[in-house]
This record gives sequence, structure tokens and C-alpha cells, in this order.
Amino acid sequence: MGVIRISGSQARSIAETLLQFPRGTGWQPWQARRALLVDREGRVVDEVLATFFEKPRSYTAEDVVEVSCHGAPVVLRFAVERALEAGARLANPGEFTLRAYLNGRIDLPQAEAVRDLIEATTLYQARIAAQQAGGSVSRRVAPLKEQLVELIALLEAGIDFAEDDVSVAPASEILRRIEPVFVGVQQLAASFRYGNLVHSGLTLAIVGRPNVGKSSLFNALLERERAIVTEIPGTTRDVVSETAAIGGIPVKLYDTAGIRESTERVETLGIERSYQAMADADLTLVVVDLSQPAGVEDRALIDRAGTQGRCLVAGNKSDLPHAPDAPAAVIQVSARSGAGIPQLREAILEAVAPQGAWEQETGFITSLRHEQLLRECVQYLEKVRDAAGSGTPHEMLLLDLYAALRPMDAITGATTADDILNRIFSTFCIGK
Repeated sequence: MGVIRISGSQARSIAETLLQFPRGTGWQPWQARRALLVDREGRVVDEVLATFFEKPRSYTAEDVVEVSCHGAPVVLRFAVERALEAGARLANPGEFTLRAYLNGRIDLPQAEAVRDLIEATTLYQARIAAQQAGGSVSRRVAPLKEQLVELIALLEAGIDFAEDDVSVAPASEILRRIEPVFVGVQQLAASFRYGNLVHSGLTLAIVGRPNVGKSSLFNALLERERAIVTEIPGTTRDVVSETAAIGGIPVKLYDTAGIRESTERVETLGIERSYQAMADADLTLVVVDLSQPAGVEDRALIDRAGTQGRCLVAGNKSDLPHAPDAPAAVIQVSARSGAGIPQLREAILEAVAPQGAWEQETGFITSLRHEQLLRECVQYLEKVRDAAGSGTPHEMLLLDLYAALRPMDAITGATTADDILNRIFSTFCIGK
């Protein structure tokens, strides 16, 4: 099935030029109607469903018509051409969502979430994007912005209407009001550490000596046979990559060549790429063989991975008898039987996003733009905290408060001078 969507004041009249409704039926808002898609001579091309969404409760807050056709490309192309002949034009990329934003139907974070929802590669990403498209980010920022606007109104009133016996807030009151805003914005900005993982995913390099089961573990995490597995050491000569969903987060897995001393040219190049994958990855998974004694290469590899960043050690072949001096491992797994694989998945997530850090699904941001704006806001709020404690005049404090408000406005929408004035006059009895 394919859908033709028309938005604007002439949406219904344009749709009527290419549709014929059965006698006695016609447009009814929010109801799908059976209709015929016809050519200029009135010959039927397709039987379709036409739905009319009346403004302002449509996606764009304009009149919208959606025509659901059978999915043949030639039929869809014909319907679009007929609409263009009747006065419509092709929409620019993202224009329907842009119109929704410009018409006040959604705010900017919701518009950005629509893009994230379209680009989602896991169900968890889609669920988070859907929540943000429903306004979850705005609901987190709005109370903080509200408190900041209230403080600005308080100081503005004290300056502009001092002759009307409106008391000026002491430093202790300013600090009391600014503290929850500062803490809230700082926590929300810090949540991007996890939100970025949800949005962009992470990279995991699987490294180890030859024949410890790296490729088998790669396939087990991927849940399909992607890498070639044999008992011959050195089978993997190059880096093999694939993306898996672990806990709803996209994880790009890199299966690397076995690391050992070698003089063979091709294998040496593969080992160099293994080291490069370790350096570039967000997390390194060092695989050791529990059925074999710990070797110098195992210990050197674990030390190297630890110095380069976050790493985990997985002991593979746990279903075989363990060697007396088998290498120590964070978690024991068997790529053959699947034992320990769920625990390994949990350990991977715990290594990059400790449990309990962001318990609520809506309690974090996923946009780099939002994180940068919130960091900017934190900087100005910190300046206000320091200045208020040293007796800085309120006129100077207001400069930094307005500077802190601007990044919030860039997230949720502008605060006008009327907003400040309305807050002043609703809070204080001035000109009585």
C-alpha cells in the first residue's frame, strides 16, 4: 500500500479532482471513505481510501487529505502527477513536520524526535523517540524554565517597580530559587551520556588469541552465523563488523584477527587492524580460553585493553574442563551451548551504562544539540550562583539569567517580553 498526503488550504479541493466518491458519500472529518482514483476522462485507475483530517487537529494543523492506494509504483506516480496538475507541489524533505512546528502543533524537540523515530534501528530506540515525539523532553525542561522565568520576573519587578513598594529579593532567596534549576539542568545535561548510547549506539571490539572462540562469540551475540568459524587458528584475517541490538541499544560488533606473534604478511596486517579496532572501540571484549592455561599473550592483551579504555574479559569454552591455571574472567560463557551469553549482554550494558543511573525511560536526552544548550545554560546559572553570593547588583544578575534562558528557549521555544511582563503583573500587585 502507498499513501499520498496533501496538506494546505486547498487539500480537499485538489483531492476532489482525482477522486470520485460513491453517490451519497463524501468528506467526513476523521473518517476513511471509499473512493475511486480516476484519470482525466473519468476512467477508474484504482479503488482507494480517502481520509480527511480537518484543521487544526491534523498533523500539520492544516487541512490534510490522505489517499491510500494499492502500492503499485505506477498508480502512486499517477496520483502524484494528477495532484500536481491540480495545483499541488511536491513537499520538501521534512516539510510536513516543519509545518507542524511552524503552526504550533509540535515543538522543536518533538520535531527532532520524529526524525529519530524514522531513523530508529531498534524497538527501544523507537519507543524512546515516540515518547519524545509526545513531548517528554519538553515536559522535563518546561518546569526548570518556568522556575527560571519566575526568578527573572522577581528581579525585574524589584528593579522596575521599586517605587511601588515591591521588595527586592535578598541573596538568600535568589540562591534558594536558582539551586533547583541549576541541579535540574545539570542532571538533564549529564543524562546525555546514556542518551547518546541510545541514539547512536556503541562499538565493541572482540579480541583475543587465535582459536579462543572470538568468531563463535561474535555469532552468538549477533544470533546468526556471520563470521566463519573453524578449528584452524588464524581463520579470521580481517575485521568483520555487524550490528546487534543489546538491551535495545545498537551495538556494532567487530570480530578481529587472533593476536599472536606472526611473520606471515597477511596475518600481521590483520593483527594490526585488531589493535586499531581496540583503540577505536567504546568497549573492548577480551576473550580467553578457559580450557587452556593462561598465557603471556592473554595477560598482555588484557593489560593493553585496560589501559586504552573500558574493557571486559570473557572466559569462553566454559562447557569444557577448565585448565588448572585458566585465566581469570569477569564472566564465563560458552559460545557453543549459549551458557552465560545473557549475562555477557548484561555485563556489556553495565560497563557503558550502569544500572540505576537513568531508571526512567523518559529521564534522559538523546540530542547532542540539547546537551550543548543545557551545558551552556549551566555555565550561566553557575555564574549567577557565584555572583548572587557576592552581592552583585540585580541588573548584572539579570544579564546572566537571560543568557541562561536563551539556551532553554532554543530547546522549547522563545520566551517573549510579554511572558515576563505577564508574570510580573500576575505575581505582584503593582499600581494599585
